[in-house]
Amino acid sequence: MLRTALTPRFLGLLALVLVVGAAFVQLGRWQLGVAENSGQLAALERARTTAAVPLTDVLQPHSDFPGELSTRPVTMRGHYTDGQLLVPERRLDGRTGSWVLTPFVVDDGGATLPVVRGFVPDGADAGPPPTGTLTLAGGLAPPESPSDVPAGPGQIGSVDTSVLVNTWPGDLYNAFLFLQREEPAAATSLTRVPTPVGSTGVNWRNAAYAVQWWVFAAFALWLWWRMVREQHERSTREAAAGDTAAGDTADPGEQPAVTPVPSRGENDVREHL
Repeated sequence: MLRTALTPRFLGLLALVLVVGAAFVQLGRWQLGVAENSGQLAALERARTTAAVPLTDVLQPHSDFPGELSTRPVTMRGHYTDGQLLVPERRLDGRTGSWVLTPFVVDDGGATLPVVRGFVPDGADAGPPPTGTLTLAGGLAPPESPSDVPAGPGQIGSVDTSVLVNTWPGDLYNAFLFLQREEPAAATSLTRVPTPVGSTGVNWRNAAYAVQWWVFAAFALWLWWRMVREQHERSTREAAAGDTAAGDTADPGEQPAVTPVPSRGENDVREHL
């Protein structure tokens, strides 16, 4: 069958199939990108429109962080306390710098919540947090994993609550907040860090379109292989039929059998009998 596949006709068809298949694969990738973008936009819209709830209504100190609370808008009332840290090697809008992580004591229960008050470029001063009683609003996030980022004095490699629980006194929430608003508002040089979008999912209709394009690409290749196989089988049958016909044809060099003719004497004897 390989000899059949390597004929000019089928090599040309294979080249055409590969070009069409590559186009189908790219169309599938494009549809998958549309599906992911649609899912992200839907997740952003859900996060934007979800009503904020008091922190203590959805989460308690030291309890595990439920995945469905990622990006959930919450509010709380309390005050900042000592222990502000910088989380280095973070990026925002193309700039490299640090998150400013400040402990916030929630009035309802007195536990501490880590708050990312904003972003400060490398070399800039974060400044102290506002004083007095404040009302904060922002999006929740689960604690980060341990990091190997070098952390100097006043720094922490990641927002790892297993480290913070031994750094800050009192009870600690197993989560942190991306601050979006505080009241009363205070003048600050920090840039707010948008709450990262959690699990976005995909738009399944566009994902199905992507799969269809990939199936079309596979079908085109299968169809070429089927044509090659059928041509090979046809050629094999024709060759076998030709061998059979050649075997049934007599050899021209072979002499036909000759029946002996009796002599005249033998005929006379038979007539008398």
